[in-house]
Amino acid sequence: MILQVGVKIFLRNPAGKYLFMRRSPEKYPGVKGEWDIPGGRINPGSLLIENLRREVKEETQLEITSEPKLVYAQDIIPNEEKHVVRLSYVGETAGEPILDITENVAYKWLSLEELRQHPNIDIYAKKIIDEGYLS
Repeated sequence: MILQVGVKIFLRNPAGKYLFMRRSPEKYPGVKGEWDIPGGRINPGSLLIENLRREVKEETQLEITSEPKLVYAQDIIPNEEKHVVRLSYVGETAGEPILDITENVAYKWLSLEELRQHPNIDIYAKKIIDEGYLS
């Protein structure tokens, strides 16, 4: 079994809304929830936070302006060959993203209430929202 570690972040803007991006349907066919937070797999041998900052920059051109806070760890085992540990953080940012459209094709800033009611949020992010880790 292959073990991978992924880092994700709920980026909050000065208005208190969170950045969600619509995944590219070509790159991510069949995912459970089209809208997700920035992040990705780590490069082994480098710090988790460095990986998180790199992924945010690559996907959005934004900077994380606060010290990211770890809020949740999830085991994702999609099949017998792969195990992903997903570490989700909360952090602050400012500005508007410039998307890498090979990864994500649109973005929205959403309040917690909007996130709770959104019908198509990534299932792993939705679990964190529904369990109250962002409130």
